[in-house]
Amino acid sequence: MIGFLLTTLVTALSLFVVDLVVPGVTIATVTAAILAAISIGLVNGFVKPVLSILSLPITFLSLGAFSLVVNGFCFWLASLFVPGFIVHGFLGFTLGPVALSLVSTFLSKYFAEKGLFKSLTGEGKVAIEAGE
Repeated sequence: MIGFLLTTLVTALSLFVVDLVVPGVTIATVTAAILAAISIGLVNGFVKPVLSILSLPITFLSLGAFSLVVNGFCFWLASLFVPGFIVHGFLGFTLGPVALSLVSTFLSKYFAEKGLFKSLTGEGKVAIEAGE
């Protein structure tokens, strides 16, 4: 459960960075960012696998480039469910999910190196107790 919350918070924080960097992506409030992170997770978990399988021939013929369209569509679809999360225009559709992925990966690795995830989940306590 704590892992889901941490992933959601990292994604919400990443959405604020994407809002600053990518024209066409707008996040209105912190609540909208958190709900958008949950919406993106649900769309990526349930809709994206189906779309990826259905678009496999096109993705194969385009040497994988069509997967950017699938990612953009899922990003846009998630924005339809959350008021205050807006994706519009070609740049928001194509660069938004790419920037979100890059920023989320960077923040996840940064927090993991700082030990934030271990201290919040209690994983570091087991290693300390086993070492004593």
